[in-house]
Amino acid sequence: MMLEHANLTVTSIDEAKRFLTTAFPDFDVRGGGFLHGDESLGDWVHLGNDDTYLALQQNRTPAGDGGQTYITAGVNHLGFVVEDVDSIMARLDAAGYAPSDASSLTGHPHRRRVYYVDGNGFEWEFVEYLSAAPAERNFYESAG
Repeated sequence: MMLEHANLTVTSIDEAKRFLTTAFPDFDVRGGGFLHGDESLGDWVHLGNDDTYLALQQNRTPAGDGGQTYITAGVNHLGFVVEDVDSIMARLDAAGYAPSDASSLTGHPHRRRVYYVDGNGFEWEFVEYLSAAPAERNFYESAG
């Protein structure tokens, strides 16, 4: 099983593209247009690579505050498995982004994680596994 895509409504597609293409230089716009073919409703973009993408939509008339993450129902963050978390951090740092939580970079013997919040207020997790063994990757008794 593989997750093909996630669909997010953002306040700025341009900001989402800036953040995501910084983190993932291989991401490109796969397609886009107007929501339901109607320019007055807003825009949509599929941003990704040949295997996975994020469906982003920007409404012309936002519905308002959707609630507080981790408190009300909704997406709290999306996590991506990456080969080298340090290279992603370096690219995001150079683009002006700072980690929102880097406390999980150490403390676990088999994984390193870091979190960022983009200009739309979405939180993103990048996790690098240091082991191919599922029992080690999914070990939860240690910090991290």
